[in-house]
Amino acid sequence: MSRDTTFVRVLAFAVGLAAVFGLAVAAGAALDPVDTEPASAHEPAHEPGADGAAHGASHDASSASLPGGLMSAQDGYRLVLADPRLSPGAARPLSFTIEGPDGAVTDYDVEHEQRLHLIAVRRDFEGFQHVHPTLGADGTWTTRLDLTGGSWRVFADFSPTGGEPLTLGADLAVSGPSAAAPPQRETRTTTVDGYTVTVAGDLAAGELAELTLTVTRAGVPVTDLQPYLGAYGHLVALREGDLAYLHVHPSGEPGDGVTAAGPEVEFGVEVPSEGAYQLYLDFRHDGVVRTAHLTLPTSAGEEHGH
Repeated sequence: MSRDTTFVRVLAFAVGLAAVFGLAVAAGAALDPVDTEPASAHEPAHEPGADGAAHGASHDASSASLPGGLMSAQDGYRLVLADPRLSPGAARPLSFTIEGPDGAVTDYDVEHEQRLHLIAVRRDFEGFQHVHPTLGADGTWTTRLDLTGGSWRVFADFSPTGGEPLTLGADLAVSGPSAAAPPQRETRTTTVDGYTVTVAGDLAAGELAELTLTVTRAGVPVTDLQPYLGAYGHLVALREGDLAYLHVHPSGEPGDGVTAAGPEVEFGVEVPSEGAYQLYLDFRHDGVVRTAHLTLPTSAGEEHGH
C-alpha cells in the first residue's frame, strides 16, 4: 500500500471520528447544556474580613443598613489605629485617628458629654472598657487600656461635626497567653463590687424591646444612682459572633422631674437579628463607675439589618 493511500485513510478516519464526537456533544447539550460562563462567575463570594466587609469591597460605601462597629471605614470616615498590636498590661497606651474626606478629623459634636466614646472588648467577652480618649490638635486620639493577651475589638462611637453619628470598629491583637473563656450562657443577674444587677424583659429580633435593669446593694434597692455622662446608666449590646454594636441610652434623664435615680433603669433596645447578645451596663454610685455584664438571647421576630 502506498504512503499516500495510507494518509488518505487516516485522514478519513479522523474526519469520521470528529463527526461522531460532534454529534455526541450536540446530544449532550440538548440533555444537559454545557455551562459556558467564565469560571470566575462561579468563584465563591469573598469572605468577610476582620472589619466585617468583604475583601476588595469599597469600605467607603454607605452602609447605613449594617449594625454599627462591623466596619473600620464607612461614609468617607476610617478608624486607623497607630499600632494594631500591643503587649499586655495595665494602662497600655493606645493612639488612633479618624480619617475623613479631608484628612484627620478634628471637629466633633459632643454626644453625652463627650466628643468620642471608645469601647474595647476582648472577643471572648472576658474584658470590657468604656473610656474617653484625649484629642490632640493634629487629630490624634490617645488613651490607656488595661489589656490581657488575646484578640480585642475597639469601637469608636462619635459624630463628626456636620455629619451623622458613626461607630467604626478595628481589631487589636494583644500578645501573651490567653486562656479560652467558656461559652457565655444566659445571665439575667450578676454581681459587681457588691452590687447586684438584674435585667427583666426579652430581646426580640427586629423589634423594640423594653429592658429594665435593677440595681441593688446587699439586698437593698439603690435609689441614689449618680448621673454618668448625662444619664443614670449606659448600655452597650454586642452580638455574639461578629460583635455588632449598639450603644443604648435610658429613658428619661437626671433632673427632668420624672426619672427616678434608681433602682430601675429602663432601656428601649432593638437588636438587628436573632442570636445571643452581651450586655454591659455602666452605672455610677458613691462616685465610682461600675460595669455589670449580662447575657441575653433573642426571641423570634422580624429579622432585618443582618
